[in-house]
Amino acid sequence: MTININIELPNDVFSALRSNPETFVQEMRLAAAVKWYEVGMVSQSKGSEIAGVSRHQFLEALNRYNVSPFQVTPEELAEELGRD
Repeated sequence: MTININIELPNDVFSALRSNPETFVQEMRLAAAVKWYEVGMVSQSKGSEIAGVSRHQFLEALNRYNVSPFQVTPEELAEELGRD
């Protein structure tokens, strides 16, 4: 099942971003999924699903947006490994 959501935007948004509506929507989905991943709201798998891309493409997008693919801090990782 899919749900359609309509968002009204001024026409000049697309020219300012040098984009057409379809590309803009794809990039908006990707940006939202990356941000939600960054703040820990979704997993990589769910983020790639939201963005409509493969997990590999999602990982590439994380890199493009300078977002770590890891959702744990070095301190949390050390704690999980039993190191202080």
